[in-house]
Amino acid sequence: MVMKNFGPLTDVSVLDISTMIAAPFGATLLADLGANVTKVELPNKGDTLRTVGPWKNEESLRWPGLARNKKSITLDIRSAEGKEIFKKLISKTDILIENFRPGTLEKWGLGYEELKIVNPQLILVRISGFGQTGPYSSRAGFGTPGTAFSGHTYIQGYPDRPPVSPSYSLLDYITGVYTAFAAVSALYHRDTAEEDTEGQVVEMGLYESLFRMLEFLIAEYDQTGKVRGRSPGLAGHSSPAGTYETKDGKYVVLVCSTDPTFDRLAEAMERTDMLTDDRYSKNSERLKNDDEVQEIVSNWIREFTLKDLQEKLDSFGVPVSPILSIADIFEDAHYKARENIVEVEHPRLGKVKVPGIVPKFSKTPGAIRYRAPELGEHNEEILGGQLGLSTEELASLKEKGVI
Repeated sequence: MVMKNFGPLTDVSVLDISTMIAAPFGATLLADLGANVTKVELPNKGDTLRTVGPWKNEESLRWPGLARNKKSITLDIRSAEGKEIFKKLISKTDILIENFRPGTLEKWGLGYEELKIVNPQLILVRISGFGQTGPYSSRAGFGTPGTAFSGHTYIQGYPDRPPVSPSYSLLDYITGVYTAFAAVSALYHRDTAEEDTEGQVVEMGLYESLFRMLEFLIAEYDQTGKVRGRSPGLAGHSSPAGTYETKDGKYVVLVCSTDPTFDRLAEAMERTDMLTDDRYSKNSERLKNDDEVQEIVSNWIREFTLKDLQEKLDSFGVPVSPILSIADIFEDAHYKARENIVEVEHPRLGKVKVPGIVPKFSKTPGAIRYRAPELGEHNEEILGGQLGLSTEELASLKEKGVI
């Protein structure tokens, strides 16, 4: 699928030399919104994500969604010739995204001080396990251990069982959003500041993206000394809140985060007496009597099928959702209407479904312009067409393992 370049980031050039999920996902988000993203991969190896499951016929099923809208070149930036080619690419680049251990680019002679000589306007986004500074900065870092370090894992699960890690790379994807956010923020400053028109370095550790979302834990411990433990739901936040079973054996999640929401739920349950009862009229009091509230709500929900419950609570403006499987999502009318699942081409699997573009822009919508690239698919286009390397030079570089 090839379309004309459009999106709010059209003409922004990005070099993605990162691997796996977090930083590459950030680059993909930029690409979805129109940025021209060139993925630089090691010759004959490529991004390690190419070898990560799930699989079909030895094809990684992560790659089509996470690497879409990028062009791939192979280049060993550790070699002398590779460094020179890399610097030529840097001279034409707005944003460079990397996720090596701190000090790696510097060891190769490609630190920011060297790169900004080539391109003073370059923005370098650096993602690592623990950030560029601090006593743990040199440690290896992956998403699931980083989730544990962030404080998130400690509060997940049931109190009588071990903590539960997310069943997918939650931290990596959240960090990817921060990666894209950091890149466009730095780009905005560079392009709008009256005096400072040069680029800069933006960096963060994987764990920091989830830690930033736990402000309630931080303030709670600071002010009360409480160490919040594991709970399977929104314990201590709102009442009622949790997972409930319907008459037909389906599960839903309902949360009354505000008192007006609970007021509407009480009306739906025909329990307006709870609104004048001091035990239930305010969230702070309901939390003190949460067991009683949960029993009342659970028993009421069990009287309805999922369909009838959804219709009733929708009519009263009470937020509730069935717990959907991926099979449910594929059939859901709202997902279809929002184009949350779209098809992309795959050179061997034919068509593969992947997530659609978000967010949606009214004037400059993003698009899936390119399928996920084969390793080095765009060597000739970029190294030859953009940098001017001849066919003979490309062949020589390939023979030497530089590309």
